Amino acid sequence: MEWIIVRDYEAMSEVAAKRIQERLSERPELVLGLATGSTPIGVYARLVEAYRAGKISFARARAVNLDEYVGLSSDHPQSYAYFMREHLFGHIDMPPSAHDIPNGMAPDLEAECARYEAHIRALGGVDLQLVGIGTNGHIGFNEPGTPFTARTHVVELTASTREANARFFNSMEEVPTHAVTMGLGTIMEAREIILLASGASKREAIRRLYDEAPNVDLPASVLKEHPRVVVIVDEAAAEGITK
Repeated sequence: MEWIIVRDYEAMSEVAAKRIQERLSERPELVLGLATGSTPIGVYARLVEAYRAGKISFARARAVNLDEYVGLSSDHPQSYAYFMREHLFGHIDMPPSAHDIPNGMAPDLEAECARYEAHIRALGGVDLQLVGIGTNGHIGFNEPGTPFTARTHVVELTASTREANARFFNSMEEVPTHAVTMGLGTIMEAREIILLASGASKREAIRRLYDEAPNVDLPASVLKEHPRVVVIVDEAAAEGITK
């Protein structure tokens, strides 16, 4: 596990975007695994800038997303499908057919999970997976206690995760209670993984990731078993380990 500590959120976003840009330049057919939430917004903004400047193209790339809320349609402003169109897909040359995200409105969610796993396999797997980390150490929506072998599945969100995401909704009651997420086993099959963390709220999770051996109470700790992971954190998030 490689650790990169940078000054702030902007620097974190710049370092991550440059690494993704390099991989895309090396392999135009790159299969990207993408994350949502506030953490990767700066990364996506820089990738859009690079595309508009003619430095990269996504025309031959493919993308799959980590997760989606259950019960939100793809045109709901708080759905992750909407998020990805607003922040990335709507501004680059990747065809709509080339990016996929779990369907949180599927009538049979178990069948949707199986479909998503099959789709990832058909792509040949993920080349580069981008993940964030929750305050409780979750990645994707894999909450503490999730088996490291889990595949794409439906998860009931913990109170802390719902509270952390409530700022995006008008009220706590509007925050979905369930989501479809890639499992830890699925994530670990990516050939390369980038984990991002920014801000004091992530400090304890990052300290634990740095200090603890892999354990199911800290889902992100499974990444220590992966041969090619880079953790890019800003100084505020890294304070617990730099001291």
